[in-house]
Amino acid sequence: MHNFNVFTGEPRKFDPTFKGPIYNRGCTDILCCILFILALLGYFAVGILAWSQGDPRKVIYPTDSKGQFCGQVGSPLEKKPLLFYFNIMKCASPLVLLEFQCPTTQICVERCPDKFMTLLKALQNEEDREYYKQFCKEGVDMRKVSSGQETFLKSNAVVEARAVAMRIFEDYTQSWHWILLGLVIAMLVSLIFILLLRCLAGVMVWVMIIMVIIVIGYGIFHCYMQYASLKGQAGSDVTIKDLGLQTDFSVYLQIQQTWLAFMIILCIVEAVIILLLIFLRKRLLIAIALIKEASKAIGHVMSSLFYPLLTFALLFLVIAYWAITAVFLSTSSEPVYKVFNTTECMYSRDTCKPETFNSSNVTTECPDAECLFAFYGGETLYHKYLILFQFYNLFLFFWCANFVTALGQVTLAGAFASYYWAFKKPDDIPAYPVFNSLGRALRYHTGSLAFGSLILAIVQVIRVILEYLDQKLKGAQNKCAKFLLSCLKCCFWCLEKCIKFLNRNAYIMVAIYGKNFCTSAKDAFFLLMRNIVRVAVLDKVTDFLLFLGKLLVVGIVGICSFFFFTGKIKIVEDAAPSLNYYWVPILTVVFGAYLIAHGFFSVYAMCVDTLFLCFLEDLERNDGTADRPYFMPERLLSILKNQQSTWIY
Repeated sequence: MHNFNVFTGEPRKFDPTFKGPIYNRGCTDILCCILFILALLGYFAVGILAWSQGDPRKVIYPTDSKGQFCGQVGSPLEKKPLLFYFNIMKCASPLVLLEFQCPTTQICVERCPDKFMTLLKALQNEEDREYYKQFCKEGVDMRKVSSGQETFLKSNAVVEARAVAMRIFEDYTQSWHWILLGLVIAMLVSLIFILLLRCLAGVMVWVMIIMVIIVIGYGIFHCYMQYASLKGQAGSDVTIKDLGLQTDFSVYLQIQQTWLAFMIILCIVEAVIILLLIFLRKRLLIAIALIKEASKAIGHVMSSLFYPLLTFALLFLVIAYWAITAVFLSTSSEPVYKVFNTTECMYSRDTCKPETFNSSNVTTECPDAECLFAFYGGETLYHKYLILFQFYNLFLFFWCANFVTALGQVTLAGAFASYYWAFKKPDDIPAYPVFNSLGRALRYHTGSLAFGSLILAIVQVIRVILEYLDQKLKGAQNKCAKFLLSCLKCCFWCLEKCIKFLNRNAYIMVAIYGKNFCTSAKDAFFLLMRNIVRVAVLDKVTDFLLFLGKLLVVGIVGICSFFFFTGKIKIVEDAAPSLNYYWVPILTVVFGAYLIAHGFFSVYAMCVDTLFLCFLEDLERNDGTADRPYFMPERLLSILKNQQSTWIY
């Protein structure tokens, strides 16, 4: 007789009719499904509205205060590709974040000013006057402007930032095909590694551990050799602090301190990994046993290895839609002009148009009035709610991305649960387990997936808001507010991790029993609490081993891309593109390789988690007798059940 506990719930009872994922099930969380569909329809409406109002050319070409594009071919400003800010200090205003534009008059110029000059000095000779005139608004009579009223502000920082962005863009245009090749190689390496892990799980885990240590060790050796080679060279002893911010990032690689920092970081990572392996040496046997069983499951459900491709495709659509909508929303602002004057005028601060201002009656009644640029935005209903549209775009991005991830988790969980609860493997495994599980998830549990994704999206948006507030308070002197904000950020980070863990296990229960999200989350939580020691020991150990696999894939692809893009591979030296910053494609390949490896290894992680929960339920439902036999293999049972001391010590 089992005892019921408010924190652990009642254990599962033996059910002779239970044979795995239940097929006769009904729709769950219907209200949340309807809400999700309505939210998607609203999302499409926001996208259509943004596309009708926005102009993405503002991202490609700098625009002046009149909305004209600098440097666009075929326009009057074709030979003026650069943007000059009258008062660049106004770009530090909070309005830049709200209106997505710098609230100061801007004009297109052929080149940026390279010398300081006042209006008084410019009026002294024709040459200086012509030089000064190119940085004035069109039609301005310089003789009517009070001397000393305007001064030049150098906009070198903006020019440099734009120059860096353009150089990075050029690097992508030169290396995009090589980046794609690197990502394909990362996909092949991940797939080969997964296939080898399926065939030789125990051997491959140890090979993976040793290879990660060797790869990081090589990184330490390379950093030391670079550090030693710079010793004694002129300027190599300059510190990063003294060097300051440089747009040519290769300069940092010419000083010893950079390589010393890299070496120290890698040494710390290496030491942490070795210490964890020593500390977890007994638990590794348990994790390896479960990974071996996961390899068998994946071997019988081979289509699961290719499911991440569907996840990648759906996430690509979500990210692309969000990015395009964000660009169109941020470029739908228009320059707004207001009437400015020094004397009393009834039209003061009214909206005006520069093209018709001189012919209007405003200049008659207010002779000193001018129609000047005020801000970027608009005064229509659409522009008033532009910030809300941006927020809605961000929120739906999180919701949709989490939904795609949840769909993959439920689909894989249903397929692997079908494998576990098949008494005679592989004869009792249903045909097309991944396809059937995907169909059940979409047909019956769209609402449950939307429910779990919504909770996670709300927490993630709150974290984004906290990060925004943290950036705004960086220059503030209120230490109490900073401390409180840091505590909130930490709490919501922990909350997000907990929700992800609970959602993942809730989706496994949804896939097996077909209940709603809250009931499934409660059942998963109680099951884990009844086996808290096993969960604490196994969950993070298997995650750690799979994380080492991701590191190995990323390390191999990263080292190969480094040698290729830096021209150190003699065979393909001529094929390497000429780049401004060779780290641009390298970092892109490394980041992409990690995402690809994470996608493939997530199949293993989901398989391990599903088999583990099924194993825990198997122990509660059955006792190993002829009437109530275990569904798990004998070898897995002997390691997971009989070695009780290993769970704790």
